[in-house]
Amino acid sequence: MGGLLPYLPRLLRMGATGLIGGVAVALAILPVVLVTGVTVRDSSEAFIDMPIKLSEPEVGQTSYVYAADGQTLLTMFYEEHRRYLKLAEMPSELPQAVVAAEDNRFYDHHGVDVQGVARAFVANQHAGGVAQGASTLTMQYVRMALRDGARTPSEVVAATEQTAPRKVREARISIELEKRLSKDDILERYLNLAYFGHRAFGVFAAAQIYFSKQPKDLTLAEMAMLAGLVKAPTDFDPASNDAAAATQRRNWVLDQMTQLHYISPAQAAKAKSEPLVLKVYNPPNDCTAVAQAINNWGFFCDYLKNWWIRQPQFGATPQERLDQLRRGGHRIVTTIDPALQEIAIDEVFAQQSAKSPFAHGLVAVEPGTGYVKAMAINRVFSVNQSANGRHTDPAKASAMPGNYPNTVNALLGGGDMPGYQAGSTFKLFTMLAALEAGMPLETSFDAPKQFVSSYPGKPGEPSTCGDKWCPVNASDAMTGMHNMWSGFGMSVNTYWVQLQQAVGAQNAVKMAERLGLQWRSETDKALASSPRRAAQWGSFTLGTADTTPLEMANAIATVAADGVYCEPSPVVSVDRADGAPIVEVGKPRCHQAIPVQVARAATDAARCVTGYRAVGGECGTWSTAQWMAGAVGRPVAGKTGTTDDTRTAWFVGYTPQLAAAGFIADPDNPFNAVGAGNAQNPAQSVAGLLRDGLAGQPVAEFTYP
Repeated sequence: MGGLLPYLPRLLRMGATGLIGGVAVALAILPVVLVTGVTVRDSSEAFIDMPIKLSEPEVGQTSYVYAADGQTLLTMFYEEHRRYLKLAEMPSELPQAVVAAEDNRFYDHHGVDVQGVARAFVANQHAGGVAQGASTLTMQYVRMALRDGARTPSEVVAATEQTAPRKVREARISIELEKRLSKDDILERYLNLAYFGHRAFGVFAAAQIYFSKQPKDLTLAEMAMLAGLVKAPTDFDPASNDAAAATQRRNWVLDQMTQLHYISPAQAAKAKSEPLVLKVYNPPNDCTAVAQAINNWGFFCDYLKNWWIRQPQFGATPQERLDQLRRGGHRIVTTIDPALQEIAIDEVFAQQSAKSPFAHGLVAVEPGTGYVKAMAINRVFSVNQSANGRHTDPAKASAMPGNYPNTVNALLGGGDMPGYQAGSTFKLFTMLAALEAGMPLETSFDAPKQFVSSYPGKPGEPSTCGDKWCPVNASDAMTGMHNMWSGFGMSVNTYWVQLQQAVGAQNAVKMAERLGLQWRSETDKALASSPRRAAQWGSFTLGTADTTPLEMANAIATVAADGVYCEPSPVVSVDRADGAPIVEVGKPRCHQAIPVQVARAATDAARCVTGYRAVGGECGTWSTAQWMAGAVGRPVAGKTGTTDDTRTAWFVGYTPQLAAAGFIADPDNPFNAVGAGNAQNPAQSVAGLLRDGLAGQPVAEFTYP
């Protein structure tokens, strides 16, 4: 104690509690002195002068992601699996068990336990090293708070290294902490921060991981076992080691609880007689951990994650937003409809197996909200590509496997994938631009088999008609006079090129942008970069730009909603850890993108495609999907789309209640043509989705302008 005497006057000025604490700290470092050689005088001086501020860390909690029903769990996001519980939410025996195991004089000391220090000092002198610690539960909490609040590696080391200065710092902070927090407040924080092994942080996660229970449902024996883990989580973990050590430790905790009169000897005996039976739960984390039964939902989950890191309300940077997802303890209710999602999955796999190099997918969007109701593709959401098929790009085949059946690529949109050419579905944007410019649906052109356009030909590519771009129709049966009804229903290329010339290709490009399309390839970005360049983009109306099913589903949903564009969204609501909603998140972000009458006129022409017939004009003698209205069994409109040599095939379709986009393509090699035999797959899948997904709902009619 000689090293402490020079500082007694200053200790006395700290008050009685400070004096007791100061003496306790001087004793507390003695077990460490035997190992480190630090003098009592040095440590006493450090105690007097050391800063005592503690920045208590915000406890990271698990975020839960649910389907639109608020019940079906998709996955969780966390760094440390934890859910914060108030002390009142725990059975009283659980905190009692932890106190009995870790600090049985917790309610008697002021942050530093003098008796415990003395006991540890004696034990360590006999052992010749650190055989027994003297950290109180408060000091343990301080250590965890310092560790979890550390911002640099050096701060982490300073918070956890086995040194006398660290002990002194913990003790000083503990004394001050107990002046401003109640014992129950400290205990509550401790119980939610402590590590119980097996990736369980806090009592909620511990009860869930070891016993698949809520803490309130634990038995006394189970609570004692969990309390016994904190001292050495790895050594006593019964899920990874022989359960004998955990059982022995559990029984010791029960004895301690009996000595403290928390439980009776009879209760302890009964609890000791119970066998240690685990029901281990491995909580999913991130999108690759989506349950096998709903594995295909992983693609939607990945879209949600990509959407989240672009939302500024969750942080200033993408990393901050991702941290918020993993630590914020949010309850996230998504837009995905479990029943509709299952229908979408059935449809895509009915048309194309997961072993096919061709990706066949569906995205469904609710008109008027932008809520993404389904995202399905004939793939397995997995990073394991060890058994994947051969890459279809010959230049890459020897270096990497193909992305089938397993992949985590954002093949449906919402990520960084370049997308796919969408063919004649882009005629929709030309029609909307023309209608908005005042051209009526009756606008007619004579559409020859081949048309010599005013657009320049592609540099470096041979032309059979001079220096101009000369598109052709898919068949001779399309030749003749057409208006928007028949031109759209029969998908007459040479009609739409003439209409685009009349309205200006730059206006068709701008219309696509207004409906949410983004340009991904360097070529598309360059052509869309200015009205002057866009005006020369002759092939735009035939769908030579890259897009995604998500973008096309949302664009067609805008038409279905009478021209109201809503940002596509995967979220209905997000609640904070305390249950308070983040009000603006999930609220549809909508505006009138195109005039109501323009959207309704376009729908009348789009009815021609499906065989539902138009109200205002004649559709022609046939259409590209004239069977669809009969298959869906309710009013339906849409548009087919194929690219050169049928490299990709599309269908975008809608009713007033639901819009969907289906596609088939080879994401690994866009030159690998899907072929005519697969061209109807997207239309078949969209028809099945609309038919079965809307079954039982009232039939809604389109409104004619």
